[in-house]
This record gives sequence, structure tokens and C-alpha cells, in this order.
Amino acid sequence: MNPKTVLITGTSSGIGLAAAVAAARAGWHVVATMRDPGKAEPLRKAAAEAGVGERVQVKRLDVVDPESVTACLDEVIAEHGRLDAVVNNAGAGHVGTLEQGTVDDVRAAMEVNFFGVVQVTRAALPHLRASRGRLITVTSVGGVVGQPFNEAYCAAKFAVEGFMESLAPVAATVGVAVTVVEPGAVASEFVANVSLDVPAMLAAAGPYAPALQSYIERAQTSFSGAQSPAEASAPIIEALTADEPPFRMQTSDWARDFVGAKLTDLDGSTVQGLTGGWVGRTMP
Repeated sequence: MNPKTVLITGTSSGIGLAAAVAAARAGWHVVATMRDPGKAEPLRKAAAEAGVGERVQVKRLDVVDPESVTACLDEVIAEHGRLDAVVNNAGAGHVGTLEQGTVDDVRAAMEVNFFGVVQVTRAALPHLRASRGRLITVTSVGGVVGQPFNEAYCAAKFAVEGFMESLAPVAATVGVAVTVVEPGAVASEFVANVSLDVPAMLAAAGPYAPALQSYIERAQTSFSGAQSPAEASAPIIEALTADEPPFRMQTSDWARDFVGAKLTDLDGSTVQGLTGGWVGRTMP
């Protein structure tokens, strides 16, 4: 039998790259997509070193470009005849607080992190219905717990979680299993790609400077103990291969504890006490 085909977005680095290689090692044919295929060399090298280079096919897909999404999906079906799974992984970070940014900054974060997921999902669903396949979306612990100076990013990830939680029972009626995977801190180029000029941010932060300084110090400590992309991608492969994947998965014990605190925090005081400490706020 021909191997099953999975399309993964955002595979030029980090979790997406690791998931593409791991899925190929698990026997899948991987359509590894990225906005700029010129950045595919690290993926190709990793796949070759893992002995699965022939199972990884690179294609261009820009999640915010409807024509790019449609063209890529059409090519996959024309070449492989089916699509068995999609992993929505592409995303972009955004650090800042609303008063010092613009509404357009928020819209841009929503466009990539939420509407990009919606766009790919909508295009893929007819094919996933046909194969009774899997729809897996990498969200974040920031899709469950709102985090200081991540307002736009967390808003987008909250939206993804609500969208997928609502879609899951509907998709199940037509044979499509929906899963969200929630990483915590991951040591990848995702963080570097946010392109923060910390001194400039602090200089421009005005009344928010003390809080921003505390947040940055906490974030640096958090990412010093981050998971590797390979570790964070393991639940994606589990969701691809399990007989009955769960709706929600975390990538580490820390992520499970962090998300778990929110899910039992009926009045919000636990989360506010926790994240308030990140910005130097002492709760009464």
C-alpha cells in the first residue's frame, strides 16, 4: 500500500521541521510546506540524515494567501490522490502591549496564527472527509492561559482553541479526528524570529518598563529550560498514529501542569496570581 500523506505547515525550522522528519520516520509521506522554500535546506539535511529524504516533499504554502493554499492542496491531490492528515503548525510570535502597539499589529497576529489555520483547515476538510483523516493543530499553552505582553498572540491562540474545540464534534460526525497540541517553551528559531530589540523596547516602554523588564527576565529563564523541537513534536506523531487521538494534548509535564491550573481556575485568581508575578505584581 502507498504510505499515508500528511501536509505540515511551517516546516522550515523548529517543531514543524522536527514533526516532518518524525512523521517520515513513522512511515508517512510528508508534504512539508513553508512560505519560502528557499529555506528548506535544514529540513532536507535533517531528513537525509534520518534516512527519510525520499519521504519528505517540500512545497510552497503561505497560510495567509488563499491562492497559495488552494494551489498547494490541489497539487497534493493531483500527485497523491488523497490527503490523510494535516498539521497546522505555521505561526508567528508577537510581544508587546496594546497601548504601545497598533490595532494593525493585533490584526497581523490574528491573520497568521488564526485565519491562516482557518484557511488551511477549510481547504483541507473535503479531502480529510474522504480519507477519514486527522486534523492536528499546534496551538500553545498561550491558547489556554493569557500571558503578559503576549496579548495579540494569546488572543489568536485562544481563538484557534475555541475554533477547534467547536469544530471537533462536527468533524467527528464525518470521520475526521481533531486534535490540538499545546507546547510550552520550546528551544527553536520561533523565539528568535520574533526579532525583539529588547533595549529599544525597554527604552520605549514608558510606564510599562518595569513590568516589561520583569517579563523579559522571566521569559529568558523559562526558555533556558525549554524542550527541544523533537520532544515537542512527539505528541503530533502520537496524534497521527493513535487509534483514537484525544482532542487536547500537551508536550511536557510543565505544560500539563500550567494548562491544568487554568482549567480548574473558576474565578481566575490562580492564573492572575501566577502571571502577575511575571511582571512584578504582588497579589493581595
